[in-house]
Amino acid sequence: MAFATRMTQALRQNWRHYLVEAGGPMAFLTVSSLAAVVFHHPDSAAARALGPQEWVQRVGVGLVVGLLIVVMAYSPWGKRSGAHFNPAVTLGFWQLGHIGTADALWYVLAQFVGALVAGFGVVWALAPWFGHHLIHHNTTQPIDATHGWALALGAEMLISGLLMLGLLGSLHSAQGKKWTGALAGLLLAVFVVVESPLSGMSLNPARTLGTAVASGEAAGLWLYFLGPLAAMWATAEAYRRYRQRRPPTERPPQYPDAAAQ
Repeated sequence: MAFATRMTQALRQNWRHYLVEAGGPMAFLTVSSLAAVVFHHPDSAAARALGPQEWVQRVGVGLVVGLLIVVMAYSPWGKRSGAHFNPAVTLGFWQLGHIGTADALWYVLAQFVGALVAGFGVVWALAPWFGHHLIHHNTTQPIDATHGWALALGAEMLISGLLMLGLLGSLHSAQGKKWTGALAGLLLAVFVVVESPLSGMSLNPARTLGTAVASGEAAGLWLYFLGPLAAMWATAEAYRRYRQRRPPTERPPQYPDAAAQ
């Protein structure tokens, strides 16, 4: 009963934060799906102008996605919630005590709901172009090769760990804190260009679930949960132990409900 009360209280106090966390995946999936069509579909003028090389087209997608992350992180809405937009990021911050349990659960629920809504929306709106094999409904899938699932899992764990490490390093630095959003955008842009041929570059279980459910293409769905969640949790725990050996010179960043729970 006490837990239900805490959940209800958190919803009453911080529902605006949860709407932001739902809106983040919605915006990401919508914009990244449009970018995938614009830069990859053979009928697109932008794709024809960039030429047939997929890595060049991925640069266009990466720039759009990276800029979107920066805009969302520095927007008043992103600042309100902390701009997690990702259940794996929320798990990592929860492990560090930067967000309380009730808020973390609401964050994750909101992120999945937002991604599912956007997933069905873009599959419906972009139907004439979305099913092309170069876009495959903007889903994230392992490469079609022997042990492709293992390669995709390892790649997802690597980029997820790098993202979490970058976020924690900048957030706990007096000089680097203001650059956290820019760093996140830069990392995602690089990952889109370099890593996406291996796994589709998810980093985010909610993002993957949104288009997978809407399109009915859920190959290897489990690894897009296991990889980011395990890597970000492990990175956060390793960082916590590292910080225990080096006491912080300033209070760590706080998110809603962190002090209360």
